[in-house]
Amino acid sequence: WSLAPQAWAVAARIASARVWPAEEYTRLILESSAPLAHRMLVLHDPDRLVLDLDGADLPAEVAATLKRADRNDPYLAGVRIGQPAASQVRIVFDLKGDVNPQLFALAPVAEYGYRLVLDLYPATPLDPMMALLASEERKQRASAAMAAPADAPTVVARNDAKPAPAAPARSEPAPARTKTAAARSAAPPRKLTIAIDPGHGGEDPGAIGRRGTREKDVVLAIGRRLKALVDAEPDMRAMLTRDDDFFVPLAQRVQKARRVQADLFISVHADAFTTPTARGSSVFALSEHGATSAAARWLAQKENAADLIGGVNLDVADPLVARTLLDLSQAAQINDSMKAGRYMLNELSEINALHKGAVEQAGFAVLKAPDIPSILVETAFISNPDEERRLRDERQQKRFAQSMHEGIKRYFAQGPALARG
Repeated sequence: WSLAPQAWAVAARIASARVWPAEEYTRLILESSAPLAHRMLVLHDPDRLVLDLDGADLPAEVAATLKRADRNDPYLAGVRIGQPAASQVRIVFDLKGDVNPQLFALAPVAEYGYRLVLDLYPATPLDPMMALLASEERKQRASAAMAAPADAPTVVARNDAKPAPAAPARSEPAPARTKTAAARSAAPPRKLTIAIDPGHGGEDPGAIGRRGTREKDVVLAIGRRLKALVDAEPDMRAMLTRDDDFFVPLAQRVQKARRVQADLFISVHADAFTTPTARGSSVFALSEHGATSAAARWLAQKENAADLIGGVNLDVADPLVARTLLDLSQAAQINDSMKAGRYMLNELSEINALHKGAVEQAGFAVLKAPDIPSILVETAFISNPDEERRLRDERQQKRFAQSMHEGIKRYFAQGPALARG
């Protein structure tokens, strides 16, 4: 929920408030005409967080926006606002439980003014691998529940049933090595893990078409459809780097893929260009030395700036994540990525024109996992009116997902990736 920015008339006037609730974390953003002097205090019994703003002006309409807390927010129960002293605003956030809050300020960028960001993370961080395993367990239970009624008749005794044959005489136990071999053959094979990364999200809308279509919404819809197709494969499973409308920093997208030991990383986008005539699908891989075209270089710079718009707390940057994005020698990863990209491009050509007939390369930060083949798919140009219309169409979204699904299957049909070896 959000309020459109008002005209900034006085210093430190809070022009807008935006809240992005999600299972991973809830983000609250106060945007103002000048930096906000702030203090934060965490209290318990009951759990709540107090944010004091000095020298701030909070208009009534912005305060009303803050108070409309989403009942489904996993962390925020409600918001109260007071004024303990002149020129001081106190915001009390009633919490649903213990949280790990992070408060930081952002300088103006693009169309945004000064922003004060409060992130409410769970006290125990969510583990992408555990979440993936829990999702698989839920699906297995649901499948078993659906199959139970059909299996029931097979266990009902019949009066005319033939007597069961006598049990054979007990034989000597098989050697231990035979049991080991049987157990090994009975163990299910490791599933291929596909990390699907819908670009942008939350505070970062991505590109916006003439009809107001936001890139972050389109790619999330396509990503969810692709995940469902991958999960339906008996030997595959998929993980979304974001499954709701919230912002994920580029480095964390890479980290999530590595935490689930992904075999392939696919970042899904629907970008814009400077002219509305640009059209067609594109696939990109990482480049160690430079972009293969001026357009690829421009696009990489634009995508790499997403953290500035989405807002990253640099004070808590994980050094392991920072190392993930170093320009290390990634020859094997790039080689595998180019192979995956060619299969993906061939499948996309069946449903859409291609912007370029070959896989392009540039220095995309989100593709820098050194041990995971990684590609970035530009499904279509949202800045092109015809392609924007297609991106809004659920049937076309399904076709894009199906094409990427076929590209994934064709890539893995050629054998294991070198990068993971």
